[in-house]
Amino acid sequence: MPTATTRRTALVSLALGALLLALATLGAAGDWQRAEAQDGRRAVAISVGGSHFGRSHACALLNSGAVECWGSNYVGQADAPAGRFNAISAGGWHTCGLRKTGAVECWGYNRYGQTDAPTGRFSAVSAGGVHSCGLRETGAVECWGANYAGETDAPPGRFSAVSAGLWHACGLRETGAVECWGDNGSSQMEVPTGRFSAVSAGWLHSCGLRDFGAVECWGGNNDGQTDAPAGQFSAISAGQFHTCALRETGAVECWGNDDGRADAPSGQFSAVGAGGGAQSCGLRETGAVECWGNDDGRADAPSGQFSAVSVGRWHSCGLRGTGTIECWGDNYYGQTDAPAGQFSAVSAGGVHSCGLRETGAIECWGDKDSRADAPAGQFSAVSAGKNHSCGLRETSAIECWGNNSSGQTDALAGRFSAISVGWLHGCGLRETGAIECWGWNAHGQTDAPAGRFSAVSAGYGYSCGLRETGAIECWGWNEHGQTDAPAGRFSAVSAGWIHTCGLRETGAIECWGYSFGGQAQPPSGEHRAVSVGASHACALSDSETVSCWIIYNGAADVPTWLREPSAAPATEPGSGRIVARRLADGRTEFGWQPVGGGERVLPQQRYFPTDATVGRWLRSSPIEVAGVEIGRINARLLADDRIEFAFTAMGGERILPQSRYFPV
Repeated sequence: MPTATTRRTALVSLALGALLLALATLGAAGDWQRAEAQDGRRAVAISVGGSHFGRSHACALLNSGAVECWGSNYVGQADAPAGRFNAISAGGWHTCGLRKTGAVECWGYNRYGQTDAPTGRFSAVSAGGVHSCGLRETGAVECWGANYAGETDAPPGRFSAVSAGLWHACGLRETGAVECWGDNGSSQMEVPTGRFSAVSAGWLHSCGLRDFGAVECWGGNNDGQTDAPAGQFSAISAGQFHTCALRETGAVECWGNDDGRADAPSGQFSAVGAGGGAQSCGLRETGAVECWGNDDGRADAPSGQFSAVSVGRWHSCGLRGTGTIECWGDNYYGQTDAPAGQFSAVSAGGVHSCGLRETGAIECWGDKDSRADAPAGQFSAVSAGKNHSCGLRETSAIECWGNNSSGQTDALAGRFSAISVGWLHGCGLRETGAIECWGWNAHGQTDAPAGRFSAVSAGYGYSCGLRETGAIECWGWNEHGQTDAPAGRFSAVSAGWIHTCGLRETGAIECWGYSFGGQAQPPSGEHRAVSVGASHACALSDSETVSCWIIYNGAADVPTWLREPSAAPATEPGSGRIVARRLADGRTEFGWQPVGGGERVLPQQRYFPTDATVGRWLRSSPIEVAGVEIGRINARLLADDRIEFAFTAMGGERILPQSRYFPV
C-alpha cells in the first residue's frame, strides 16, 4: 500500500473509447479534478451490405473501435453491439465484426447460422449473402452459414484475404493467386490466372486488383458489373449488380447497374464500398461518410395531371384524369406495369398493385403470389397490402384474397363504408363511424379505439383514424414516433411503414415519425391528397400534379455526425473518465465523470480497501448514467503500491486506458 507520505488527495483521469485525454495533475486535499477530451468521433472504415429485397445497410468503424450502423434494420443487422472492433463487414441481412481480441461477432438475420461465428482468433472476417467467412491467424479460411452450393466449404491451405459473396466466396492465396468456391452459375468461380493483391466477391460476380493496379472482374455481367474501366486503382469493392473502385488519385469510379453506379461524388476518398440494393458509400480523407445510388426512381413522379395517387412499398401509382394508370419506382416484380384501359381507383401494395375498373371489376398486377386473382364481381373500392388485397363490395361487405399467414384475409362480416389494408392487417370503417381491424396484431395495430371516425389508414404495424372532429388518433407500433400525431384539425391521414402524414384543412401537409436527419420534408403549398409508403411519400397538389419525397433510403441515410465529422459529439454515449482521490484514512475513492459535463456518478461500492491483495481485480457496483447501466470500474493493487484502473462496459470486455495508474 502507499506510504503515509503519499497519502494526499489526487486525481487520475483515464482515457476510454475515442477519448484522448491529458493526464490530470495532482490536486489539493479533497479536490476532484478533470482532464479535457481532445478528439471527436469519426469513421476510419466502412462496409455496405443489403440486398434488392431487404434493401441496404452500412456500417462504419470509428476511431474509438466502436461500430455505428444505419439503414435497413428489419432483422437487427444495424444493431451493432457495444465494445471495440478492428474490422467490420456488412452482408446481405447480417453484419460481422472482428473484435480487438481476434474473436468474430455477428448480428442480424440468422436463419442459416450465418451469425454463429466459430470461437477462436481470426485476423479478418467477411459477411456474404447468407453465409460468412473468417481468416484464421494461421491463414486458414473458415466459413459458416448457408451452404447451398458449397460456399462454406473453403479449400485447405493458407490465404492472406477472404471475401464472401452471395452463394460463393473467394480467397487470396499468399502466392497472389485467387481461388473461389461455391456457386458457379454465373461463372463467378472462373478466376483469371496470374497475381492479384486484393479480391472482392459480389452477388454473382467477383473482382480482383492486379499487382500493377488494374482491376479485372469475372462472373455475371447482366448490368455491366464486370466491365472494369482501364487504369490504376488502389481498392476494389464488388456489390450486387455494380462495382466500385478507388483510383490511386483518391477518386471513386463505379460501373454496372445504373442505380448503383450513379455518379459517384467528386473529390478524394480513402475507401469505397459497393453494397446491395445498388447503393455505394465512400469514406473521405476527412473521415466524412458519403453514400449514393438506388432510389429506384420512386420519388420521380411523372409530369402531368392526376386525380389520385397511391404509394406502396418501393413504388407508386397515379390515376390520370383520363382514367389510365401510370406507375413508377421499383419494378422488380412488374408492379409498375399497369394494364391499359380505364380505371376509377388505384392502390399500390408491397410488390403488387390493384386497380378498380369503371365496370367495378378489380384487376391486379405485379408479384403473382401477392396479387393472386381478384374475385369476380363488382366492387366500389380496393386496397393492396404486402401480399394480399381487399375490396369493398357494392353491398358494403369486405372481401379479401391472397396470402393469409396472419389472418389478414379474414375480413369481418357486416357493412363498411371504407377499407384500408396495411402490411399484414386490415381495417374497415363501419357505417356507424366505428373502426374495426383484423389480422396481424403483434403491436396492437388492430386494437382500434372506440368512438366515431370519418377515415382510417392501416400502416405496417400501426393504424391511424381521422376523428369526426378532424383530430388524428393512431395506435400500435411507435418505435419512431409514427403514432404521435400532432394536435389540430386534419382532413386526411396516411399511415406508412415508420412515417405518417396528415393533410391539414388548409391543404398543408404535416408528417411525423422516422425522418433521416430531418431531410424527409413534405412539399409546401396546398394539396388535395397525401399517400405514405414504406420508404417514400407522394402528394397530389391543388393543381393536380404529383410530387414525391424520400423518407427512408437505406445506406444513403448516413447519420449527420458521420456526414459532417465536425458535428460529431466528442464521445460515445456514456463515455467519461474515472476520477479518483485519496482519503485521510488511506482508502482511495473513485467515481465516474461524464465527458462534456454532468453530475459525477459515485457508485455505492467505490472505495478501494487498504488491505487489497496484489494483482486481484476488484470492481465497483454498476455505473448508471441517465438511468442506463453503462458498466463498472475495475481496480487492482500493483506490486509497486500503485492502483491500476480499468473499465468494463455492460456485456463487454475490460478496457485498459493508456493513463490508468494512481497515484500519478
